[in-house]
Amino acid sequence: MTSIFITGIARGIGFELARQALEKEWEVAGSVRSSRDCERLKQLLPGASVLQFDVTDFAAVDDAAAAFQKPIDILINNAGIITPARQSTTDMDFEGFAQTLQVNTLAPLKVSQAFLPHLKKGSHSRLITISSGMGLMQHAKSDRIAYRASKSAVNKIMQALATDLEADKICVVAMHPGWVQSDMGGQGADISIAESAAGILNVANSLDMSDTCHFINWDGTRMDW
Repeated sequence: MTSIFITGIARGIGFELARQALEKEWEVAGSVRSSRDCERLKQLLPGASVLQFDVTDFAAVDDAAAAFQKPIDILINNAGIITPARQSTTDMDFEGFAQTLQVNTLAPLKVSQAFLPHLKKGSHSRLITISSGMGLMQHAKSDRIAYRASKSAVNKIMQALATDLEADKICVVAMHPGWVQSDMGGQGADISIAESAAGILNVANSLDMSDTCHFINWDGTRMDW
């Protein structure tokens, strides 16, 4: 049975990833920040293991990883934010920018490090970080630049992590979930949350070491960095 661990399963893509993985009869575990979400998801996702920790609380991440006893075949760094409200190059909320980097860039690396021993015990292990096409260096757009910069940065980190974990035969990729009809993407987006999650899981299930160190779209096509 495939085992999967997903950060940020309280809502949106993370919740749908967990729900669809349970439908596939995979062994599912995931994280939420609040005790209320923890209790709610135990009801909504019966069979899933729900862990409570904030991905930016690095001590809590370490504690959760130390307490987790199972191997992980697929780890998905999904938790992310798009704030702050003011994030242009000429009018930046720098405290909000720092928080965005903490959640979107630093936390995926910390979670990956903390749960790495479990990935090493998994079956042809795969480590996926949900990034965004908004972080592509070929795009010169400046809207939501804190978010864009955080995704560009995490892409570079995952490139490097893929190189470092190649000897361990752990496939590491960044993934674009598509422009999704979620709280973050808005209702005018291209695809539904269910479509995005299904595509991500299909890609995750088929990854092998030939895919490591790549940026992959939700439909399985490779993207430029």
